[in-house]
Amino acid sequence: MKSKKVILFTLLFFSAFSFRAENPPYKNPELSPDERALDLLNRMTLKEKFAQMHNNTGGIERLGVRPYDWWNEALHGIARAGKATVFPQAIGLAATFDDMAVSEMFDMVSDEGRAKYHDFQRKRMYNGYKGLTFWTPNINIFRDPRWGRGMETYGEDPFLTTKMGLAVVKGLQGDGTQKYDKAHACAKHYAVHSGPEWNRHSYNAENISIRDLRETYLPAFKVLVTEGKVKEVMCAYNRF
Repeated sequence: MKSKKVILFTLLFFSAFSFRAENPPYKNPELSPDERALDLLNRMTLKEKFAQMHNNTGGIERLGVRPYDWWNEALHGIARAGKATVFPQAIGLAATFDDMAVSEMFDMVSDEGRAKYHDFQRKRMYNGYKGLTFWTPNINIFRDPRWGRGMETYGEDPFLTTKMGLAVVKGLQGDGTQKYDKAHACAKHYAVHSGPEWNRHSYNAENISIRDLRETYLPAFKVLVTEGKVKEVMCAYNRF
């Protein structure tokens, strides 16, 4: 009888150990995202961590981590990922002065993005424009009509840009009460990126006063980070 108890205890012990090995903390949805991320990082090699610093990251098969490409677009609807609902351009949305409507619109966009993401996951399609990290909104200030990307912005007014950008973030990510974000928004381009476009990789904005920087170019970024809890911020190409 005693030997049977020992055998039973041994089997239970190794079963529990095996279960823990197959279900490490980073796969446990009951833990917080920070706890899960820390556990996963501690299991990764330096080379594996470095490989995650690109927008098109490879998977880590031994840890069950799938490949992921961080680049996706949703400026006025899901882009470059098959058929999708197309809404008015950002500059047109700004003309409505209706941030509530913009928030509702991007709530729909994130619904559609989620549906597409799950479909791509089922099909094991992990390349660009298949993820849940959308590089929008563009909250740069549009003052010069010669800038070819001005239609991506919400115009020249910092206050309106802030209101519209905040609406986009809340619509894409959710109201903050849900367990998981619906998607990730990205405030771009930080900062003073308002053209020219053709030499954006070498052009540096100069003669920007501290007052203009703080009153015009930075307010929207501050609000989207502090109030909107935007999950990503993209840097600008220039130095200023």
